Amino acid sequence: MELRYFRDTDGREVDFVVTERNRPVLIVECKAASGDVDRSLRYLHTKFPDAEAWQVTASGTKDFVTPDGIRVAPAIKLLEQLV
Repeated sequence: MELRYFRDTDGREVDFVVTERNRPVLIVECKAASGDVDRSLRYLHTKFPDAEAWQVTASGTKDFVTPDGIRVAPAIKLLEQLV
């Protein structure tokens, strides 16, 4: 497994991409507060729909899954799953 950062020539970027055998298995975008799902995260998740996708927040309290399968939650929720 490797931990990577994603950025392309169109300016899309995602904070963390965990890969296994060069394929994303976990995609994570970090935000300070709750808001709309990041366009870059949506883009990368459409390219790799089998990868688990999260948008985590430091101060947000919302916890839900979008219709396209992206989990939006406080960062502690993701960290609890990783331990």
